[in-house]
Amino acid sequence: MKRLWSFLGTFLLSMFYIMPAAFAEEAAEAPVKIDSGDTAFVLVSAALVMIMTPALALFYGGMVRTKNVLSTIMQSFFIVGLISVQWALWGYTLAFGPDINGFIGNFSWFGLNSVGFDANADYAATIPHLAFMIFQAMFAVITPALITGAFAERMRFPAFVIFTLVWATFVYDPVCHWVWGIGGWMRDLGVLDFAGGTVVHILSGVSGLVVALVLGKRTGYGKEAMLPHHLPMTVIGASLLWFGWFGFNAGSALGANGLAANAFIVTHFAAAAACVSWVLAEWFHHGKPTVFGAASGCVAGLVAITPASGYVSTIPALIIGAFAGVFCFLAVSVLKAKLGYDDALDAFGVHGLGGTWGAIATGLFASKEINPAGANGLFFGNPEQLTTQLIGVAVSWIFAAAMTFIILKVISIFVKLRVDESQEIDGLDVTEHGERGYAYQDLVGSTSPVGLGMSILPKELSSKNDLAPSSK
Repeated sequence: MKRLWSFLGTFLLSMFYIMPAAFAEEAAEAPVKIDSGDTAFVLVSAALVMIMTPALALFYGGMVRTKNVLSTIMQSFFIVGLISVQWALWGYTLAFGPDINGFIGNFSWFGLNSVGFDANADYAATIPHLAFMIFQAMFAVITPALITGAFAERMRFPAFVIFTLVWATFVYDPVCHWVWGIGGWMRDLGVLDFAGGTVVHILSGVSGLVVALVLGKRTGYGKEAMLPHHLPMTVIGASLLWFGWFGFNAGSALGANGLAANAFIVTHFAAAAACVSWVLAEWFHHGKPTVFGAASGCVAGLVAITPASGYVSTIPALIIGAFAGVFCFLAVSVLKAKLGYDDALDAFGVHGLGGTWGAIATGLFASKEINPAGANGLFFGNPEQLTTQLIGVAVSWIFAAAMTFIILKVISIFVKLRVDESQEIDGLDVTEHGERGYAYQDLVGSTSPVGLGMSILPKELSSKNDLAPSSK
């Protein structure tokens, strides 16, 4: 732990040391009129995106085994706090601050200096700069949370904390600036990403795959059943994700307007199409339609439509969603089995590949009739846009994979990444957090229940095996 704190201290000191422009005064801007309707819409959308991370905690939490439910939920929930602090201090200024050579923002907005009640017309001319900042904060929060699905049930919590903080700073913030920041080189190149196909989903999915490969497979993977322990929890999480995603995509219009309405509509129809196509593919392939497949399918459709939601109409959205359901199902059910990697909760199969398809599909179906500020895609007479999208996809893949690998290797010098085999077998809830997800989960045959909050077990319960579900 001394090396851990030494590393964190050195990292934070270096961040303060290299910010020569911190607290610099912004150039005076022409006054703009704040629209109360747009402001209310963006703030509500930010709240919807915020609830998506606890929803993801439920979605992932139901998919793991009983002994790891709390550790899985903890990762997503803790990220809400950790990355919110990082974003306020230095994340926002790196991602959206005044540009340095198209690569990164400077430190002028460190600690949200000069981010106030007035609008920043470069980003959103009708809402306070603070509203834009907090909306983008929720994207920064959920992106590393998506990664946790790939390495579920085997990463040590101290390593997870350091990895999340460093990854957000050196992977998410730069690419966010490239794609969305004023002066970012991908933005200037013309890469279209309305709400996060490259910035959120490709980065998280590809990075998740790298973490899974570096950590290795879970103990017993491929030899014993590792089934979801609570599918109702997963479906509740998926439902809340679907609900929150309206804020994710429609809110990216940054105003209560027609573009927001279009993004809202295509988001819903793409999710619906993917839900249907995944279930049909699963039904054909495995012989039975499952609720787990329906929940996974809707999320795949939401992922795929995200980059295109501000650029396509309803029929293209249905096509994007339908293909996403089939592609992601094949990635999860066929590709993963053939290649043998242990992407525990399919972060790569759904977010990495779903986000890739969505970014490419944007280059196919984008139309300036939907968004004059965008571009036409291949099917609307502009094949160059598809090439541009492919460049954005390729760069995002390479940067995410390389930087994630480097970050893990550096962190491993200071902190052990993976729990011991005995800890993994006992479960991370107990060994990492000293808690149990369910009061009587290990009641039968357990002489020292941890986290039950009782010193004496009720005799009537200890004699009834059916009231004490065994740990998986």
